This record gives sequence, C-alpha cells and structure tokens, in this order.
Amino acid sequence: MIDHGHDLVCVHAATERLLIAVGKLDNASVTQPSRLPGWTRGHVLAHLARNADALVNVLEGRPMYVSGEARDADIERDAPRPLDVQLADLRESAARFQEAGAAPADWSRTVELRNGVTDSASRVPFRRWVEVELHHVDLGIGYELEDLPAEFAEREIAFLADRFAGGPDVPPTRLTDGTRAWSTGRVTDDGPEVTVTGSTGDLLGWLAGRRTGAALTVDGGPLPALPPL
Repeated sequence: MIDHGHDLVCVHAATERLLIAVGKLDNASVTQPSRLPGWTRGHVLAHLARNADALVNVLEGRPMYVSGEARDADIERDAPRPLDVQLADLRESAARFQEAGAAPADWSRTVELRNGVTDSASRVPFRRWVEVELHHVDLGIGYELEDLPAEFAEREIAFLADRFAGGPDVPPTRLTDGTRAWSTGRVTDDGPEVTVTGSTGDLLGWLAGRRTGAALTVDGGPLPALPPL
C-alpha cells in the first residue's frame, strides 16, 4: 500500500536538498546547459516549479496543464529568471504542493495527469518525489544517481519496470542489482529472455533515460531498447 503521508515527508526532504544545492549557484550558472538536451538549468528549475503547481491542479481536480503548448511556454518564460527569483518560486510552489497534500482528501480516488494518464491520488506525492530527485541530478551540480536515497531508487526502478512491463517492443527482461530483482517487458511462459545486471544507479539511469546502459552486464541477448518516457 502506498503511504502518501510518508512520501510527502520525503518530497519535503528532497526539496530542501535541492534548494540548498541550488542556493550555492549564481546567475551565470543558472543559464548554463543542464544534462537535458536543449534545456539550461533555468529550464529545469522553471519546470520543477510549474510541475509543483500542476500537481496541485491534479490533487484539486483541475486539468494538470491548460495544454502542452501552455506548459512549454511557461517553462520558456520562466527559464531566464535570476537565481533569487528561481529559488523563491521553487520554495513557494513546493509549499503550495505540501499544503494541497495536507488537505483532507480521498487518497484512493483516481486522478488524471497528462495525456490522459490516470493514477491513484496516493501516488501523486511519489510522482513529485521523482521529479525533484531526478531533475536535481539533471542540473549537473554534483548530485548523482548514486546519491539518491536507497528507498527512492528501489521504488523508482520498480515503478519504471512496471511501466515497461507488457510492452510488445521490450523483450522479457529480468533486472537485478545482485540482491533484488525486477521483471519488465513482454510476458511469456518461458521466463525472462534477457538478464540485465548492474548497480542501482546504473539500472535506474538506464530505465529513466539518464544513462546509456554501457555499464550494465547483459546475458541472453543485447541490451533492450526502451521506449521513450
């Protein structure tokens, strides 16, 4: 069972780590490229702030974004802002998300995200946790996949493995870090065709599109090609 209250606490802690790290930057470094193609660090920070507000919309029964075009336009508008404005927006939007998460609600209800995707309301705090942790890594300011909390990394691997499960373009695949194992890809009666072994950071990086998978060991075939997230 998903514990949304626990996840809200984890989101708060992850946000504090992010704010402390970003607070050490300067205006020039905010304009430099992030690890996401075509995005500066300012784009990443703007996205994180607007995503917090978008998830408030989800929790309060409104469309996540007015449109995809409006989402993109808001990020482009906010990306060039100076560091102090970015920090204030991050902090204030995070507080709005925490406030919405603290409101009495039926956490078993189904909510709608982008592009018609639906999920349990109870998973929204974890989805926000994903945004904060992975985009902190995307900033390229010293926070790496290996620095992610162990609980988060394990749960995100399980979440992404489940996302690709049943996909016709991904062969039956077993993922393991040597201690734990997850299954993904097509389901067959013959068991996994491919076994992918690596560290938690490398497995998560590959599944989340942050690493190529070059550090992984693959048995039973080539490294599967994953659909875009």
